[in-house]
Amino acid sequence: MYDLSVAVVGAGFIGPVHVEALRRLGIKVAGICGVDPAESESAMQTLGLPKAYANFGEVLADGEVQVVHLAVPNVLHYEYAKKALQAGKHVMCEKPLAMNSTESAELVALAKASGLQAGVCYNIRFYPLNLQARDMVAKGELGEIFHVNGSYVQDWLQYDTDYNWRVLAEQGGELRAVADIGTHWMDLISAITGLEIEAVFADLSTFHPVRKRPLGEVETFSGKEKKIQATEPIDVTTDDYGCVMFRFTNGAKGSLHVSQVNAGRKNCIRYEIAGSKSALAWNSESPNELWIGHRNEPNQVITRDPGLVGDLARGYINYPGGHNEGFPDAFKQCFRSFYNAIAGCEDPIYPTFEEGHGEVNLCEAILKSHREERWVNL
Repeated sequence: MYDLSVAVVGAGFIGPVHVEALRRLGIKVAGICGVDPAESESAMQTLGLPKAYANFGEVLADGEVQVVHLAVPNVLHYEYAKKALQAGKHVMCEKPLAMNSTESAELVALAKASGLQAGVCYNIRFYPLNLQARDMVAKGELGEIFHVNGSYVQDWLQYDTDYNWRVLAEQGGELRAVADIGTHWMDLISAITGLEIEAVFADLSTFHPVRKRPLGEVETFSGKEKKIQATEPIDVTTDDYGCVMFRFTNGAKGSLHVSQVNAGRKNCIRYEIAGSKSALAWNSESPNELWIGHRNEPNQVITRDPGLVGDLARGYINYPGGHNEGFPDAFKQCFRSFYNAIAGCEDPIYPTFEEGHGEVNLCEAILKSHREERWVNL
């Protein structure tokens, strides 16, 4: 079905996740491009791929490649996505789409003019029970949405000795926790409820204004303890924590808190949606259960089972009930929608460049709200 050849750009944490998900869909991965020829070669060998690209220019020049997946630092998203579209290649880009809304707006216009498929990898909307929640809201089973509340918390930057390029504003953008993980929550809620955010009020904190950057190699999300011989102090202005309130255009209200310094929470996203008929709650630490709250009858818990969910969610489940699907599967299902759209098989429900641009606009409004200590309209 997917008679395409793909190149993955980025060989760190997420690049190999893309490779694995693509292979599970039966999509040919032509090769991988790392930060330099040595990393490309190492990733090619580790992943068993046919080709190691020395640089991004080689990816663009490869006539066999029709689609490019970008899993590179945020500062490169705009440049690489633009060049890939101009080279006539479909693009799946990691979030955020760009460093600012001027860049992301240009990418939206370029993608539209090209006629190519262009997606942003907000994969969390593709957990099957989040698709079930979306389907239930669309069918009116929750009634009018009153409020939406939730969080996304991690602990991988809890200490001042924790370092990654994401803490640097020039590499990741002026917002970090909100842009890196908070946008996942905001995209998820928008996808489920269909609500449009009208205004935001934000309060952000940087608990480690100075971090100790190790001199030498740094591994992210590796789970490896390393003895650091020497460090250098670096000033950090990006947010470790954020609290955001929302006003939606239908009158609903919402709130979100994000943290990358929350001990014991490795990667936990939660939401609760309250409607006039019923409520929904989901937690990524128990991703195969969806709580449904009622006023006048017993509450329910739906488990991820193709026999218990609606058609939308069923189309993105590959295993029977009791056989759990999780983080890697969410990437696979996000890519399934993207490649179905390329093949012209369905109306796409993957996150588009336009939706990615909306998240960049949201981040800019959140940062402005924090700095000016007031509500900011979008």
